[in-house]
Amino acid sequence: MAQIGLFDVVGPIMVGPSSSHTAGAVRLGLATRRILGVDVTKAQITLHGSFAATYWGHRTDVALIAGLLGMAMDDERIPRGMELAREAGLEFSFESGDLGDVHPNSVRILAEGGGDKVVIAGASVGGGRINIFEVNGFDVSLDGTYSTLLTKHRDEPGVIAEITKVLAVHGINIAYLDVSRKTRGSEALLLAQTDDRIPDLALQHVQRIPGVIVVRKLPRF
Repeated sequence: MAQIGLFDVVGPIMVGPSSSHTAGAVRLGLATRRILGVDVTKAQITLHGSFAATYWGHRTDVALIAGLLGMAMDDERIPRGMELAREAGLEFSFESGDLGDVHPNSVRILAEGGGDKVVIAGASVGGGRINIFEVNGFDVSLDGTYSTLLTKHRDEPGVIAEITKVLAVHGINIAYLDVSRKTRGSEALLLAQTDDRIPDLALQHVQRIPGVIVVRKLPRF
């Protein structure tokens, strides 16, 4: 699914000592912020495997916090991430944990803000590239290559068809469509990764579809 360009081969434009442990960590934090949809005010971060073992030397912790503040991996403020987080009132904590049979450079982040919260789990897979493999307990696969429409909706007939119809009406081509649910008839999560930018008007139309609970527009990260 991922698109690999020249700079993925020679190394990403980044601030920090490691493309996997620093640049990738920034993108994981930024992805979490984008999925939450508002400023992060509190974060509980669980580091797994290599992230837990070597985070200090590569400043993975600083990088994750910088991403949660909205920084990209080439932002010169990244080394001041902890200081800027405290100035912004962002509460955060770190712990080590076993996330199971996942990539060694993995992390789980519980992020809160604006009265809402999100739990994401993802991995830094090398060269600054990432893969989000869980959102609020739903299995997903999201790497930030594409603009993405995220919806939480009731698992009932016709909802997915209406969502994709809105995208078609707005001339938006779906590159990859991923739908996950926990049990039949409960809530489901949809990720539509698109070749085209998703306009706010399309977002408003999706929000009005009966059965849709939450809508997020995720620009590339």
